[in-house]
Amino acid sequence: MVRGKVKKRIQIIFICCCVIFSLILGKLAYEQIFNHDNILDKALALWERDFTVAGLRGSIVDKNGEILAHDIPSTSVMVVPAQIQDAEVTAQALSDVLEADKDKILETITKRVSTQKIQPEGRLISDDKAKLLEEMDLAGVYLVQDSLRNYPNNNYLAQVLGFTGIDNQGLAGLELQYDDILSAKSGSLNIPFDAKGHNVELYSESFDAPGQGMNVMLTIDSEIQNIVEREMNNLMERYKPKSALALAMNPKTGEILAMVSKPDFDPNNYQNYSSDIINRNLPIWMSYEPGSTFKSVTFSAGLELGLFDMFQDTYYDRGYEMVAGARIKSWRAGGHGLQTFLQVLENSSNPGFVEIGRRLGLDNLYSYVTNFGFGSKTGVDLPGESTGIMFKKEEMGEVEQATVAFGQGLSTTPIQLVTAFSAIVNGGILYKPYITKAILDPITQDPILEYQPTQQRRVISQETSDKMRYALESVVANGGGKNAYIEGYKIGGKTGTAQKAENGAYLSNEYILSFLSAAPMDDPQIVLYIAADSPQNDVQYGGTVVAPVVRACYEDILPYLNVKKAEEQIPKKTTWLDPKTVRVNDFVGLSMEEVKQEGLTFEFIGEGDQVVDQMPEANTVLNEGGKVWIYLGKDEFE
Repeated sequence: MVRGKVKKRIQIIFICCCVIFSLILGKLAYEQIFNHDNILDKALALWERDFTVAGLRGSIVDKNGEILAHDIPSTSVMVVPAQIQDAEVTAQALSDVLEADKDKILETITKRVSTQKIQPEGRLISDDKAKLLEEMDLAGVYLVQDSLRNYPNNNYLAQVLGFTGIDNQGLAGLELQYDDILSAKSGSLNIPFDAKGHNVELYSESFDAPGQGMNVMLTIDSEIQNIVEREMNNLMERYKPKSALALAMNPKTGEILAMVSKPDFDPNNYQNYSSDIINRNLPIWMSYEPGSTFKSVTFSAGLELGLFDMFQDTYYDRGYEMVAGARIKSWRAGGHGLQTFLQVLENSSNPGFVEIGRRLGLDNLYSYVTNFGFGSKTGVDLPGESTGIMFKKEEMGEVEQATVAFGQGLSTTPIQLVTAFSAIVNGGILYKPYITKAILDPITQDPILEYQPTQQRRVISQETSDKMRYALESVVANGGGKNAYIEGYKIGGKTGTAQKAENGAYLSNEYILSFLSAAPMDDPQIVLYIAADSPQNDVQYGGTVVAPVVRACYEDILPYLNVKKAEEQIPKKTTWLDPKTVRVNDFVGLSMEEVKQEGLTFEFIGEGDQVVDQMPEANTVLNEGGKVWIYLGKDEFE
């Protein structure tokens, strides 16, 4: 009986073992026959060493497609420590080629890891170094595809573009702003190794192709940027200010056409510069008292509310105004005397603007200032924008009301000033500034996403804007902006000479000189603002230092924009200090003996007696004593 039970149990155990063994065999057969590929993939994943192949980061281009930042395919060094036969010899060889510390490389290549990058010394090496390493054929040393971020224009537009880090990730500027869009998916070269790090020849290498980031097109116009950069470099060389900035915008759309911060840096070698330079895009970051450039806002508000007729109504500037016991002085000792309100703007009379502020009243002044966007960010699509500083309305007394009216006591950013000024001259519409025009497909270059102008609100009427355009042109013809005057081009603007404040006190002989302008005033195509912080010269006026820089920019920008010269413009008011000018006659077709004009000198080029061409052309205005080149030829009818 007992023996029978034991036998029965043995049979049950045997049957269970057979079932279990059958299940194991079945599972094994299933995996070998039906799930073979999946198991093989998992095995290869354990054997393979992945060598990262960098994708190409998207390019940044200007509005015309000119490349501002792009990736250049390059080579980097990786090692498989298990394959290195002689670490000392390998380290010495790598040290010699890469010009790096041998001990540091030795430590790197002997780490207990499957693969290891040699960086930074082995990142993005030159073609010559790559060729040397390839010829050495060092065991365990591999060359893999990488990419080098390149900024072909070096310092050009540096703070706007920003830069990338060692792994090509955006760290500043637009590179940071659009890192997700510009970034590319990395690929990999997969090589099978055994547990000891030796190649498994039974299986072949595999390659996962890298991706490519999307391109970003900016509203920047490289031609305008080049012109402004050139003149800003000249300003820095001549006056050596602590810093300087420039910003150009299309007033009809809010598109940023050019942006400059000085001092600047080379994004290709950003590690060599101070963080104070590389992280501060001055046109959107710097905040300071705007000075007299702000008077265009106050003046337009007064016109909009009909508080004065700028041609008929007058104000007597005695040299100061008393406000709540405080004496607010004119920049001119003794004042400007009796003036029309247009002359108050032309002469930049602080007492006159105190009067305009009084007529506006606190509620209206505050309303217009904030409506023009001061005290809040513009929303420009760039990182690091400041808000500026504006009094709270309840904290403004009579003195604060008076000083704000002429641009003192509040703090603004250049982009706020340019945005507001654009509204003043474009018909009264405040646009949101922007620098990104489109996101492009990297292969077809077709736009995936396009950005459009954004109207925020109307701040003044078309009628007031028309009056302001005339008034601002008159400032350049008759007031402090005369050094920006160009014969044939209607340029309008307002100078600024703002004393710098620090810890609540104004600094002596420390000024920010600026000029805020637009052209042509009958149909504005561009607003240009330039400012210099504490230039090293004796004459501390925006009209003296900065206005000539603006003029030099417009002399090239306006012909580039195909702006035709005006037949009529407000004539420039001259003084005995201004050089006399002469309008060049038309000499083409005359004989050599007939070429005469008082106040000019001539140089004749070529043979013959007939004038076939001249430079400069007829109607060009030259300073007295200027030279005209006359090109001679033979009369074709002789």
